[in-house]
Amino acid sequence: MNANIPKFAPGRSARGLVALITALAGGTLMYVLNWPLPWLLGPMIGVLIGSSIWKGKYHLPAPVRNAGMIAVGYTIGLSLTGAALREMGAQLPTMLLMTALLLLLCAALAAVVAKLGGIPYLTALMGSIPGGLTQVLILAEETKGVNLTVVTIIQVVRLMMIVICIPLLIFSPVFGFQVDEAISSVAASSRHADWAGLWPALPIYAVVCTVFAMLGEKVRFPTAYLLAPALGAALLQAAGLHGSTLPAPIIDAAQLAIGTYVGLLLKPAQLERKLRTLALAAMSGIGLLACAFGLSFLLTKIHPLSLPTALLSLAPGGMDQMGIVAHEIGADLSTVAGYQLFRTFFIFFAIPPLLRWVIRLATRRAAKEQSEKEAS
Repeated sequence: MNANIPKFAPGRSARGLVALITALAGGTLMYVLNWPLPWLLGPMIGVLIGSSIWKGKYHLPAPVRNAGMIAVGYTIGLSLTGAALREMGAQLPTMLLMTALLLLLCAALAAVVAKLGGIPYLTALMGSIPGGLTQVLILAEETKGVNLTVVTIIQVVRLMMIVICIPLLIFSPVFGFQVDEAISSVAASSRHADWAGLWPALPIYAVVCTVFAMLGEKVRFPTAYLLAPALGAALLQAAGLHGSTLPAPIIDAAQLAIGTYVGLLLKPAQLERKLRTLALAAMSGIGLLACAFGLSFLLTKIHPLSLPTALLSLAPGGMDQMGIVAHEIGADLSTVAGYQLFRTFFIFFAIPPLLRWVIRLATRRAAKEQSEKEAS
């Protein structure tokens, strides 16, 4: 009799409300505990835990996530002044060098993971590519002999480790002496941001950034709701329309939306062979963090950048999260955006052809070895 009673299936509005309440609870708790980036990490961890316990009860409307991304894109776009763009142009060779070194280290790390985990090298390699999650998963799905589940798990766990560990590392004693003063300065500027000062430029920026985001999505621009609004804001600023810093409540709301979105992306319950796969994913994530940390030291020797700015520029995580952290600690946001943007486009356009070339070489080598065995 009980089997015939339909189970309660909350609608999207109800699930969205549950997600909002959980995100607010997580953010408030971390704010009270004085944790770093409470409105990003709090919602992320809260929603991750809640959605793992109460499956199917959480939902984030796409417009909410997109609005948060547009707000961060606007902030990044304001940092792309003429002087900042000229400095980025001067650093293009370094951007290429650092991106190439990071990818080479990822390839070496994949070899270690493949050896220790007993998995195919191509599977480990695709799991270790820093960024370009959607493109890598599509390529992995099309490639024979690649374990798509393992690739997805390594990529997702790596994302989780980066977006949680990088902010905690930045706010740790390793960097604390460098960022305390910057945090106070940024907090003061956000606190004194004048709502009236947002007019009349903000509505124009809002329309242009939204239109750019929608057009970017239509033409499949990478991370359209972040990079396209940043481009639109930079162009408006170059045209002479001054944009004002967003007040703290808007920045906090954007962080909450993005944190909730990332928390819903992570689904640990779907893992198979949890212990072994998580160990491999953690090894890959820790290795990538170590590579980024080492390269950030090298970058500070090449250019006069602070260590937090260098680490956020090279961190193999999402540009939106790294941009938020850079804004919060007063790091050089234009430099962080420039390096992250360069790596995003490099991975988006260059990595798929390079991976296909590696796959062809590996396939030919395997075929040659097989034919030699048959001949002998």
